[in-house]
This record gives sequence, structure tokens and C-alpha cells, in this order.
Amino acid sequence: MRTLIFRVTAPYLTALMLLFSLFVLLRGHNEPGGGFIGGLIASSAIAVYGMACGVDAVRRALHFHPIAYAAFGLIAAVLAGFLPLFGRAQFMTGLWVFVDIAGSELALSTTLLFDVGVFLVIVGAISAIALSLEERYSD
Repeated sequence: MRTLIFRVTAPYLTALMLLFSLFVLLRGHNEPGGGFIGGLIASSAIAVYGMACGVDAVRRALHFHPIAYAAFGLIAAVLAGFLPLFGRAQFMTGLWVFVDIAGSELALSTTLLFDVGVFLVIVGAISAIALSLEERYSD
């Protein structure tokens, strides 16, 4: 399946899919979407890139093992759940911080941290599965 057309177009398609996954991740606070769906789109992009350019190219592009991304995401999601306990709120209560950057207000929350954690867990887990399957069946 490594045709010339697929190998040439796959990096552009992967970049677009990763950008769309970030859009879905950040839009998920107030509308449908979020970390899970964004993670599925991002891991699909990684799988497409792996099918076109090979598993070694994907591993070089990721810099770390996919399970490391999943572990970091799990830590971030759990941390987002426990942070409200320090403010005498219940577990998984959303806390908001409003940061003024260049005259505009940026709203950061523990729900965003939780969504990013879920995003990384899904990207890491699905990418690890996809890369191991590609390695097994490409030989």
C-alpha cells in the first residue's frame, strides 16, 4: 500500500488530521467533541502516516514511545481530578483560572487538563496498538 501518491500525500493528510484533532480537542469544552474524539482522530493520522512511510518514520516523528504519551496523559487526567481537593472542592470539580494575555482573557480549567489527558491516553494507546500491528504484518 506504499504507492508513490500515498507516500507523497500522507504527510499533508496527517498534518491536516492532527490540526483537526486539536480543533476537536479544544472545542470539546462547550460542544460535542473533546479529548476522546480528538485522540481518535490524531491516532488515525499517525496510523495513516505509518502505513505510508513505515513504522520507523512514525517512531522518529513521535520522539517517545506511544505508551509514554499514554502514561503522561493518565497522570494529567488524574491530577485534574485531584486538584480541586486542594481548594476544598469535591473530586473532579471544574476549577477555572482566567489569565490576561495581550489584552485578551484566556480561560484555563481543570476540565481542559482532563481533556488533554484523555487525548494523550487515546493517542498513546491506539498508536501503540497500530504501530505494533503494522510492524507485525509489514514483514
